[in-house]
Amino acid sequence: DERIAAAARAFGGEVVMTARDHPNGTSRLAEVARSLDDPIIVNVQGDEPEIDPRLIDDAVDTLVARPECVVATIATPLRDGEDHRDPNIVKVVLDARGRALYFSRAPIPHDRDGVGAAPPLRHVGLYVYRRAFLLEYVTLPVTPLETAERLEQLRILEHGYAIAVAVRASSHGGIDTPEQYDAFVRRVRGD
Repeated sequence: DERIAAAARAFGGEVVMTARDHPNGTSRLAEVARSLDDPIIVNVQGDEPEIDPRLIDDAVDTLVARPECVVATIATPLRDGEDHRDPNIVKVVLDARGRALYFSRAPIPHDRDGVGAAPPLRHVGLYVYRRAFLLEYVTLPVTPLETAERLEQLRILEHGYAIAVAVRASSHGGIDTPEQYDAFVRRVRGD
């Protein structure tokens, strides 16, 4: 979108226009990564305009410290008022070593007997990739869970790769609905 490119150029950002036919943002990022030689590639999704830059640093540090993982990301406890049943909020559950077991739009984990399951974690739209894996990602077949949930990171898990997840406190929220976008615009404009 040329409007986005113009806005990025206005603050000195470097812009690469990609093909229009990408199925997801990871595929789009892989197109750009082919022309880069950086070993680590960061993707902050467009619906995270208020992300704390320290979270980006934390995600990079997490990937560097976890050589068995091909991707790192961030999760935060749900904020007050966030409903873990909201399908616009992607939740993640972790293994004992801080790796993603599953991402879902459904309420996970489910506390069937009310014994106090781990609190729900909200996934932040931030991915840090090893460049070599990012280029491999686009060669992996689309998977059933990725298709069902419409979550591209599930392709990584379904093909047996590990995603490191750093859990951090954060007060920001992504923009997942028109109402959240309107509230963001009002905050930025000072209304």
